[in-house]
Amino acid sequence: MISLAIADGVAEVVLDAPQKLNAVDPAALAELSEAYDDAAAAASRGEVRALLLRGEGRAFCAGRDISGVDPAEDDVLGYLGGTVTPLMQKMAAFPAPTFAAAQGATLGVGLGLLLATDVVYVAEDAKLGSPFANLGATLDSGGHWYFTERLGMHRTLDLIYTADLLTGAEAVRAGLFSRAFPADELLERTRQTVHRVAQGATSAFIASKELVAQIRDRRLGLWDSMDAENKAQAALCESADYREGFKAFQEKRKPEFSGR
Repeated sequence: MISLAIADGVAEVVLDAPQKLNAVDPAALAELSEAYDDAAAAASRGEVRALLLRGEGRAFCAGRDISGVDPAEDDVLGYLGGTVTPLMQKMAAFPAPTFAAAQGATLGVGLGLLLATDVVYVAEDAKLGSPFANLGATLDSGGHWYFTERLGMHRTLDLIYTADLLTGAEAVRAGLFSRAFPADELLERTRQTVHRVAQGATSAFIASKELVAQIRDRRLGLWDSMDAENKAQAALCESADYREGFKAFQEKRKPEFSGR
C-alpha cells in the first residue's frame, strides 16, 4: 500500500490504496514508518534532500481504516499512542524539508499526516477536517493543538462539534495549510517546488526547521529566538553551501548547492 521512490534528490512517498481512499490500518502505518526510515537513511547519505508525501487516486487519506474493528475491543491508546504518535514524531523530525500534496478526502489520521509535514499544499476542493463527532469520538493525531494554534479556540470547537469539513481553499485562508491549487494542477506544482527545494541549501533549511520547532515547542520570545538564529548562522558559516552561496553572489551567478 505504501511505495517509496527516490530520484534527483527527492523521496516520494505514496499512499497507494485508492480503492479505499487510502485509509490506513496499523499495517499500512508500519509500512509508512519504514518508508520514512528508508528515506531518512538515504538522506544521511546525501541522496535525499527533500521529501514529498502524496496519496494516489481521488483522496489523500480518508483516515483510519475501521472496517472490521470491534469498538468493544479496540485498543485505541495502543493505536494512537503506540503507532500514530511515534510516526508523526518521526515525520516531523525528518532530516530534510518535507512537503505534502493533498486532494479529496483528508480526514482523521490522514489529516494528522499533513499536520506532521513541514509544508502542505492542498487542492482547492479538498475536504479536510474532523468527522469524529459522527463516531462518538474526538479529534486526534494532534489535531486539537494544531487547530487551536492555527484557527483559534472558537473555530476549533465549531469544527469539532459540527463535524463540518473545510475545503482546501478555506483551510489555506484560515492559516491551517500553506497553499491551495486547482486539483488538476496540485501534484505538478507541488513537485516543481519540491524539486527546486531539493537543489537548495539543505543544511540551512534543516536549521530553519529546527528553529521553528524550538519557537513552537519552547515558546521562545523574540530575543531568545534571535539568539538561537545567531548560533545557527554561526554554525552554518562553516558549511560548503554557505561558502558557495556567498561566492555565487559575489560572482553574480546562480549558486550550485551540494546540501552540505
